[in-house]
Amino acid sequence: MKYPHRAYRYKLFWINKRIFDIVFCLLLLPLLFAFVIILLFLNKFFNPGKLFFTQQRMGKDCEPFFAIKFRTMAEVEEINRKYDAPVEKNRITPLGRILRKMRIDELPQILNVLKADMSLIGPRPHYYIHSLEYLKIVEGYSKRYEIRPGITGLSQVRLGYVENLEAIAKKVAIDNYYIQNTSYTIELKIIINTILIILGGKGK
Repeated sequence: MKYPHRAYRYKLFWINKRIFDIVFCLLLLPLLFAFVIILLFLNKFFNPGKLFFTQQRMGKDCEPFFAIKFRTMAEVEEINRKYDAPVEKNRITPLGRILRKMRIDELPQILNVLKADMSLIGPRPHYYIHSLEYLKIVEGYSKRYEIRPGITGLSQVRLGYVENLEAIAKKVAIDNYYIQNTSYTIELKIIINTILIILGGKGK
């Protein structure tokens, strides 16, 4: 055998993880199309503007990619929020608030998963410009990009969205723990917790 038993199992895990990503996202495509049709109608009244929002995020090996989401905020020409500043909640539209609570705004990122920019489960990718700052000041930050970032992840279900540097450092520690210790059991727990968050409307 080319690989020692443990290394072989580790490699097999990541192969299976990618296969699951592809199959599950293909199954979700009809749901995505359904929401596209619904939101094309609702946006005219409750969220005028573009249906989608794309933003440059940091991906695997610290390379940039464009993440796609349903737009939940009033449009601006340029994002001026600093890396340690809170989310501009005043820009969130009434419909956008519902989409964020139910995590529906993240659904288009299944397209990023199919493109291999992301995985269903992994460290949540940050805005690329902010990530460049975190690389300089947050210990271990680059290690969380040794794998594809995820739509959901261990630190995301444990801490949710965070804004200050201390909380970012905690998420990084959890993400790096996930990378070193991930297993089918941990993946299943993350999926279950994500479903509970969606059903409970606990997104932000």
